[in-house]
Amino acid sequence: MLDGWDLVIVGIIAIVIIMWGPAKIPEFAKALGRAKGEFEKAQKEFTTAASTESSATTTNASAIAPKPASTVKTNDVMLLEAAQKLGIPTDGKTREQISEEISVKVKLLGAD
Repeated sequence: MLDGWDLVIVGIIAIVIIMWGPAKIPEFAKALGRAKGEFEKAQKEFTTAASTESSATTTNASAIAPKPASTVKTNDVMLLEAAQKLGIPTDGKTREQISEEISVKVKLLGAD
């Protein structure tokens, strides 16, 4: 059977048909469709703007936040590559030892 809301909707549809006649119903439906489309368009634009703002905030926060472990790994790789280019052996040495040897080698090469 029909609930309270169902009866309200049927009543509104009946009033619309009586007031405007069956010829105006398609125009009314088009207007409702356009209004819904405009609402969805505005909602999508708002969501896009909010996500852009959120990503900008995240970018600014990441500049302040400590660097992740993947960045440290990248720095280690860069350190090893620099040592290899300078001909410094890296087997069994710590980061600090490799860095120290690189700085000594660079100072020696700069003195020449």
